[in-house]
Amino acid sequence: MDIQNKRISDEEFAKLRQEVLTQWPTGKDVNLEEAVAYHKAMPEERIFSKKLLAAKRDGKTLVQPRAGVPVIEEHIKLMQYLQDHGEADLLPSTIDSYTRQNRYEEAENGIAESIRLGRALLNGFPAVNHGVAGCRRVVESVHTPLQVRHGTPDARLLTEITYAGGFTSYEGGGISYNLPYCKNIPMERTIRDWQYVDRLTGLYEEMGVSINREPYGPLTGTLVPPCISHAAAIIEALLAAEQGVKNITVGYGQCGNLVQDIAAIHTLQELTDEYLQKYGYGDVEVTTVLHQWMGGFPADEAKAFGVISSGSMIAALSKATKVIVKTPHEAVGIPTMEANAEGLRCTKQVVNMMADQTFSDSRLEEEEEIIRQETRCIVDKCFELGHGDIAQGICRGVQAGVLDVPFAPCRANAGLMLPCRDNDGAVRILSMGNLPFTQELKDFHAAKIEARAKAENRKASFQMVVDDVYAIGKGRLVGRPRY
Repeated sequence: MDIQNKRISDEEFAKLRQEVLTQWPTGKDVNLEEAVAYHKAMPEERIFSKKLLAAKRDGKTLVQPRAGVPVIEEHIKLMQYLQDHGEADLLPSTIDSYTRQNRYEEAENGIAESIRLGRALLNGFPAVNHGVAGCRRVVESVHTPLQVRHGTPDARLLTEITYAGGFTSYEGGGISYNLPYCKNIPMERTIRDWQYVDRLTGLYEEMGVSINREPYGPLTGTLVPPCISHAAAIIEALLAAEQGVKNITVGYGQCGNLVQDIAAIHTLQELTDEYLQKYGYGDVEVTTVLHQWMGGFPADEAKAFGVISSGSMIAALSKATKVIVKTPHEAVGIPTMEANAEGLRCTKQVVNMMADQTFSDSRLEEEEEIIRQETRCIVDKCFELGHGDIAQGICRGVQAGVLDVPFAPCRANAGLMLPCRDNDGAVRILSMGNLPFTQELKDFHAAKIEARAKAENRKASFQMVVDDVYAIGKGRLVGRPRY
């Protein structure tokens, strides 16, 4: 497939739209001009981009949950509860797995069975099946901005319907919704399909409606080094900006070390701005999101609140624009709306307590500089592999292992790089694979891991990786042998 980081022409996009909007009957209800008018009439309090930019200006961290159920009435009830009782600043609609795989007929059956049995038989909100009118019912039921959160490799129809339905933020991208989620889908295909999403977003922007776009920051969620998620986010931001997107939120999944996590959020903002400016997209507004711990949780709810509080503190001290909140039920399954609201209120309390505080540490600048150097190595090498075209470069970079996501299921991913923690709990790289680091950076990681191995009186090995994956669920950050 011929792929380029080049804006899709109006003629080509119109042709693609005809195909996309016929994928399910609800596509016929999408009318771009009418949808733009609907957005322009929307109260400002429901507009995601405006709330994000105000928070960034004021140095405030907003809180947002994950949530979604299949039946509209129940989904509305859930959104209102999280708004009113969870004190959420921003709301999601997490999409179900059938919709993520474009299996709309099965999603339709899931809705019918959920209604018949009186309980949710889908793990999210099937927005395509509910259509434009159904989405607008949800949007109009709350006074808080709504975002679509999902995990869809081909999200084109979902985007069309939810944008026309009044959602003002949309998560995902051709890298972050492929490597962590898919097994056999080529990178070129997801990049191309997400160029459609971003071009549609750009069209809304050109018609006076700013819709926020958010690459999925945590990737596989566990022990992802900051440079890996940073590089993916920056490249997805560049791809989106080329299609006309003007408001982008880049994300990072909490790793657990206070200094490294704060350094990561600082550098994520800085480096995204740097690359957008360098490649001619200086008019794009960038905000940041910290995702609370994405790995295993302790089953004990009191201990789970401890994990939630640690992520809340990092989000506030790093001045992330928003934080995606976990719940005390993470270890056992889909949370009740009451548990979801408890996680939000816990986070809100910590964020409010930390709002006027800043963090300084002698190690912070060193950690920031390491992340800068590593990220630039990866992004610049992708540009080199693409001969200046980042769409081609990221496809070749993934194939070559230049961008290598740990524990990713995708066959396109090299899977040669292995992370583990150093003696202070920061995520380092045990096996470099083909990451394009300088020898100085390689030596830095080797020394950090060797110091831990010496402290634990064992050799640096894959067992460290295993121990670290399970550590937080067992009440620790670093997977020490004695625990």
